[in-house]
Amino acid sequence: MKKKRRISLLLAVVMTAAMLTGCGGQQSAGSKKPDDKISISMYMWDRSMLKELSPWLEEKFPEIEFTFIQSFNTIEYYKDLLSRGEEIPDIITCRRFSLNDAAPLAEHLMDLSQTEVAGTFYSSYLEVNRETNGAIRWLPMCAEVDCIMANKDLFDQYNIPLPTNYAEFVAAIDAFEAVGIKGFQSDWNYDYTCLETMQGCAIPELMSLEGTQWRMKYESETEDHQVGLDDTVWPKVFEKYEQFLKDVRFQPGDEERQFSVTMEPYFQGKTAMVRNTAALADDITQERGINSVILPYFGETEQDNWLLTYPMCQLAVSKTVEQDEAKRAAVMEVLSALFSEEGQKHVAAGTSVLSYNKEVNITSSPALRYVQDCIASNHLYMRLASTEVFAISRDVGHRMMTGEYDAKAAYNAFDAQITDYKNPDAAQVMFTQESAYSNEFTDHGSAAASSLMNTIRSSMGADIAIGYSPTASTSIYAGDYTLQQAKWVLTARNSVYLGEYTGEEVWRFMDWLVNVKEDGSNPIRHRNLMPVTSGLEYTVTEYERGKFRLEKVTVNGEPLDENATYNLMLVGADTFLEHENFCNCPMPADLKEKRQAYLVDDYSSQECMQEALEKTKQFLEPTEYVTILQG
Repeated sequence: MKKKRRISLLLAVVMTAAMLTGCGGQQSAGSKKPDDKISISMYMWDRSMLKELSPWLEEKFPEIEFTFIQSFNTIEYYKDLLSRGEEIPDIITCRRFSLNDAAPLAEHLMDLSQTEVAGTFYSSYLEVNRETNGAIRWLPMCAEVDCIMANKDLFDQYNIPLPTNYAEFVAAIDAFEAVGIKGFQSDWNYDYTCLETMQGCAIPELMSLEGTQWRMKYESETEDHQVGLDDTVWPKVFEKYEQFLKDVRFQPGDEERQFSVTMEPYFQGKTAMVRNTAALADDITQERGINSVILPYFGETEQDNWLLTYPMCQLAVSKTVEQDEAKRAAVMEVLSALFSEEGQKHVAAGTSVLSYNKEVNITSSPALRYVQDCIASNHLYMRLASTEVFAISRDVGHRMMTGEYDAKAAYNAFDAQITDYKNPDAAQVMFTQESAYSNEFTDHGSAAASSLMNTIRSSMGADIAIGYSPTASTSIYAGDYTLQQAKWVLTARNSVYLGEYTGEEVWRFMDWLVNVKEDGSNPIRHRNLMPVTSGLEYTVTEYERGKFRLEKVTVNGEPLDENATYNLMLVGADTFLEHENFCNCPMPADLKEKRQAYLVDDYSSQECMQEALEKTKQFLEPTEYVTILQG
């Protein structure tokens, strides 16, 4: 198994290459494509945004040439781009967000406070993002609701009433435990679970006058003046969390529980309540027939109940956009579309969310029927979600769970870390890269993508490697690489496959990835979505913008032998190409059946990158893997 784990980790690194084709050098502000289209680049925090949103934007704005890139869900990623002298794209998104984290980006972003789109928000939600000088540079996209999910069928079966306050919540847990059912459980392993349950159990305190004043100070801190925890609100937070862990009957070892291990007993009717989202509650109700509903984080009375929410993402606009009035106008039109009812529905992509915008109602979630009082009274708490608070919540939360910290010790440890937080991955230098490779996409592909693919294929010894969906988001630069910077090269949630394929089947793979299909579906759409290969070269003709025809395939410069057998490595996300709202190009079934997936529980692509580079110590020299002809 250890050998298989190492193989799978190394295989997954090749995922990075495909996305690097999309990270080409930024267009200068106001630049236009040859056909006079205005060029707008947009970085999306997750591939899920690409499915419905990107084709909708392309259809709505045919006069705009979009470049969509899957980026990273942290402000630190954008800080790193700027520290290396790179420009940030025209529109950026991030889900894990706080003004505290975003402050160093302020001088590089537009002030959106006086724009028409800002006027569509409820003011209370914009105030959370207002800087001390009055500027608003980040706009929150529709809210996920992440609270307590309950199996209503179990409550009915055992004649246990749904709780309406904290005392009733504890009583329900006790009642279920008495009949052999776990009352409440969560996937405690993750930082977001620790953060959300810690804040969720004490929202009335965090939303008090003292709590909001402390948050404003924290969000406005500077490098020279770090803000620790206050001595009024936060001691109560840890006292309530300590009691919460006791009341939900936390057991030793539960701190290691992950999502699937937590949810399976819920599906089986062995757990009554879990922490989760309204979107998942609706999915479970529809797909599994388990009547799942959302309950709030409970206060002492029903009037103290709150929903914990967080934006699906925050959006900001590069200040360089202001240098060209036509481009600025185009970006503002795009923002208006994004925050319209139709736009937010495409961002949500079918999930249950609430809107922060006036006159926009985009959810009809049956899962939220028992929390309408919270929604009507605006008891929507937006989580505090700075990078350091995520990490510290997990560290301190786990130590509370294991009994190492009581409430007082937890407060002291959290306070000490928040004023002197150090990311261990940001300090460790893995290697020093001697040569920089641009990810600007040319008629011969991306040098950075090729370099990365060649490096990984060399360490794996595969004959051919093909990356077929967005899987990386940074360039290759000359200089030191820390572990954190190496992690930012990779995106998440990709699959890796190996298989023995004939040359004829290799040709069919390339045909699937390049040629427009008879029904008009197009697997490429943009040059930055073209497959990146190693050990294989291919020639295409671009006969119409964004449409290509496969002309020739060679292996290390020699003609592809249709009868030969090749060890092929495939990396990508099927849904990216197959989803009907995106490329709508399913992989040929017989080719899919032959591939073998290398999956190991809990491995991450960041681990893959680390392990591969420990072998190579350097990104290898790139090759010209594609030739694009005009015809």
